[in-house]
Amino acid sequence: MNRRTVLVGASAIGLVAFGGGAFVVNTRRQADADARAAAAPPVDAALLVRPYSPSFGPADAPVTLVEFFDPSCEACRAYHPVIKEILRLFPDQVRVVLRYTLFHEGSDEAARILEAARMQGKFEPVLDALFEEQPGWAVHGAPEMDVAWEIAGNAGLDLDRAETDKLFPGITGTINQDMADVEALDIRQTPTFFLNGKRLENFSAESLIADVRFAVENA
Repeated sequence: MNRRTVLVGASAIGLVAFGGGAFVVNTRRQADADARAAAAPPVDAALLVRPYSPSFGPADAPVTLVEFFDPSCEACRAYHPVIKEILRLFPDQVRVVLRYTLFHEGSDEAARILEAARMQGKFEPVLDALFEEQPGWAVHGAPEMDVAWEIAGNAGLDLDRAETDKLFPGITGTINQDMADVEALDIRQTPTFFLNGKRLENFSAESLIADVRFAVENA
């Protein structure tokens, strides 16, 4: 069992890897989660979740976690198994909504790959594959998008269809609206999380799970 720690700003993410996956252990105190939730101001809900936004979990879940993410972002890759663990822990109580925050070169194309995959019902496996193999394609300053497409194809994406679908005006509209919301919310780093409408600050893998657990228990 290998342990790795990734630093994101001032936060450390402890991940325990096993069998190609990962999980995190929640040791945050509930009082900390309560204090953070009370201190964070709510934002306009319309800027957080759009009708088209990809999501996991029940649409009527009492807790909504919105992640503004960049497919090329190393920290987003590190948090991906944390999000999957949250969905495993709270399958009926939490909905996770994803918003594109495309700060890196090549990320626009990666978002188009994901949206083309969503049109084929392959969003989750392609997302998992792009994050899993991110070091092979998301080279900062010189992204290898042909490799990203190959990874998506290996995850089940029909590449011939996707090459056409990626130019669909609806995909361009999704990307443009997400980036407009990113600007309106003054999001400057990825990932950025909002829990039931409140921005989470200075989070870690452990505190994120603790905050979600607190929200579920108090929903």
